[in-house]
Amino acid sequence: MFRPASGWRRPTWLLAYDLALSLLTNPQYFYVLAALVVVGDAILTELIIRFVPYTEIDWETYIYQLELYLKGERDYSLISGPTGPIVYPAGHVHIHHALFRLTDSGNNIKAAQQIYAALYIALLALTCGIYGRAGVVPNWVVLLLPLSKRLHSIFVLRLFNDCWMAVLAHAAVLAYAYAFDLLGTALLGCALSVKMSALLYLPGLLVVLFKRRGLIGTLLHIVILVSTQVAAGLPFLLHHPSSYLKLSYEFSRTFLYKWTVNWRFISEGTFLSQWWARGLLAGHVATLVAFGLFKWCRREGGAWTVIGSGLRNPWQRPERCLVTSDYTITVLFTSNLIGILFARSLHYQFYSWYAMQLPFIAWRTKYPTIVKLILLFGIEYAWNVFPSTTLSSAVLCVANAALVFGIWFGYPEGRSPEPTTRYKTE
Repeated sequence: MFRPASGWRRPTWLLAYDLALSLLTNPQYFYVLAALVVVGDAILTELIIRFVPYTEIDWETYIYQLELYLKGERDYSLISGPTGPIVYPAGHVHIHHALFRLTDSGNNIKAAQQIYAALYIALLALTCGIYGRAGVVPNWVVLLLPLSKRLHSIFVLRLFNDCWMAVLAHAAVLAYAYAFDLLGTALLGCALSVKMSALLYLPGLLVVLFKRRGLIGTLLHIVILVSTQVAAGLPFLLHHPSSYLKLSYEFSRTFLYKWTVNWRFISEGTFLSQWWARGLLAGHVATLVAFGLFKWCRREGGAWTVIGSGLRNPWQRPERCLVTSDYTITVLFTSNLIGILFARSLHYQFYSWYAMQLPFIAWRTKYPTIVKLILLFGIEYAWNVFPSTTLSSAVLCVANAALVFGIWFGYPEGRSPEPTTRYKTE
């Protein structure tokens, strides 16, 4: 067998290859690679701001509505702008109040873009933290996170308020992954105060909290979640509570067919019909119930075992419940994905709700790697077709459904078998 002579040094290219291989595959180097991805994407985001024109869509409306608030208007039904009335909870108003002051009354678009660039990088860093905490995801998967053209556009070229909800929701997921449940609920409450879409996490969260905190603990977190909404909306609730609640938490809102990304392959009449809306709601509820009953509590012997144990001693968490970080993240991301799959309509900015969760979700299926990548790039393709087409909408729905289907037959409780060892009792 050939043995190198003493003093032989490995070629530089071979050392570089070993280093790259370690970064891409060795879990010990996950955060090193993640840091490089964050820095690289920060540079890319600045280049996008520098060379790609900004497109005005809703920013002027946000600022116009904020000006009405600053003039003393507290009736939500009278706060409107160029693209329509205000339809978000009051956290949206408070955030844009701060942005109003930081951007010269909303006139300094470059300053706003820099704020949203920082927000985007915060989302990326939080996502890397979530992936690292869960484990059992190849290092190289984080290289997929900066590849979304649409997501960069949503943040730094469009300045949508969905970005704030997404960052707060991801921060909440990371807090839950570390079992900082009170912090997680406070953050999710802040996300919900910006946009109602944060409610998509709630079904999965109730399962996680019930298994980790028991019945009384779960009810406490619901109270905290409601309290954050009251605190955020207090300036409006004290003056015109009915108009505030009706407009900011409206569940019967009608969407415009021309903006739908996910249902272009059905007719406009079907899209606007009540039976279609009820069918989507039924599908949403049925899928969540199926996961809750048959997938999210298998390790403990089934949902009824967990529920029975929790009800017998409501002050304690149910016996033998395994709540790993991986489990927590998988259940929360799956709950969000199911809601997106059955959404009445998805607009382009809604991609921020789950874009950075998709690689993690794909790796909770048992599909071959090539199939996972095809699904991810198919979803990215669909979100970049404007206006949406029959094909792009069909691709999006099929890919989202394939991920839910893959999780069902894959790893619905995560891949890590070890329970979280630290249960905080704040």
